[in-house]
Amino acid sequence: MKHVDYIVVGCGLAGIAFCERLYAHQKSFIVFDNASQQSSRVAAGLYNPVVLKRFTKVWNAKSQLELAMPKYKELEERLETTLNHNIPVYRRFTSIEEQNDWFTASDQPVLCDFLSTQIKSNSNPTINAEFGFGEVLHSGRINTTQLVKSYTDDLQKNNQYRHEAFQYDSLQIDEAEVSYKDLRSKYIVFAEGFGLKYNPFFSHLPLNGTKGEMLTIKAPELKMDFILKSSVFVVPLGHDLYWIGSTYEWDDKTHNTTEEAKQELIQKVQKVITCDFEVVDQVAGIRPTTKDRRPLVGVHSKYDQLFVLNGLGTRGVMISHYVAEQLFNFIENKLPLDEEIDINRFMD
Repeated sequence: MKHVDYIVVGCGLAGIAFCERLYAHQKSFIVFDNASQQSSRVAAGLYNPVVLKRFTKVWNAKSQLELAMPKYKELEERLETTLNHNIPVYRRFTSIEEQNDWFTASDQPVLCDFLSTQIKSNSNPTINAEFGFGEVLHSGRINTTQLVKSYTDDLQKNNQYRHEAFQYDSLQIDEAEVSYKDLRSKYIVFAEGFGLKYNPFFSHLPLNGTKGEMLTIKAPELKMDFILKSSVFVVPLGHDLYWIGSTYEWDDKTHNTTEEAKQELIQKVQKVITCDFEVVDQVAGIRPTTKDRRPLVGVHSKYDQLFVLNGLGTRGVMISHYVAEQLFNFIENKLPLDEEIDINRFMD
């Protein structure tokens, strides 16, 4: 029987961020993941401190960025790969009124650090943007596909990864530890994304799940070196490839791609760019979303060894390290959780 400090279920953004806390504090752990949840693998990986539809600040944005950016740099160095692409987000304006709304928002103390007060004029003939752009500061993209792959490879190399579905009925909970097959552990952390809906210990939590479909297009004439936000995001990937996303579907919880979503994205991007392009890929994932747009973090109501780290929604790149640190300090240092992320907020 092998003994570890932690079993972590899930190797998406939440699971990786928590493993990084364990790694930093020299805790032993094993990760279980069967790649059944795709949201971290197919996401654009944007970090953007502003809700660009309404020109409002993302919850706790400054604290999240200050914690996350050094962590990604550490990961780049240890994994010997490039993850952070520090390119600006440009919000496309559709009218003079939107420009005025942007200026009003940029004067607010909570937003002045994140919104440039200079209107960017459009010099790209293949982009339809007669009213120009607003530039979001401190924004960019983490290559989440590369992050998950490199991190998984590193775990495998160190015999800390098991590519298999976690079988809940094989978990035995004792007074001080948990047992799972050939393992004994002090704690277990479930960071399964939308897979939490099938977890008998935490399936009661209000994790909604929102399906998103995304395209990759090839557009040799576009030559865009920034992230464009209009009715869709257009994200440069290199080699004339661009990520286009994404749709929002609340009823379909499958990873199947649909022609309807493809056509929706094509029609939206055609309103923004005027050059020819070819669709080269289409993917889908289920975002782990919650009704109050806050993560789900905490301990099981009956079993003190079972914890949840979930509900990161569309902003996992920014928020994952913040909530992982919150949970680690809650478990190891007995510090209280931020009330806005604590699952106890849903207790009657």
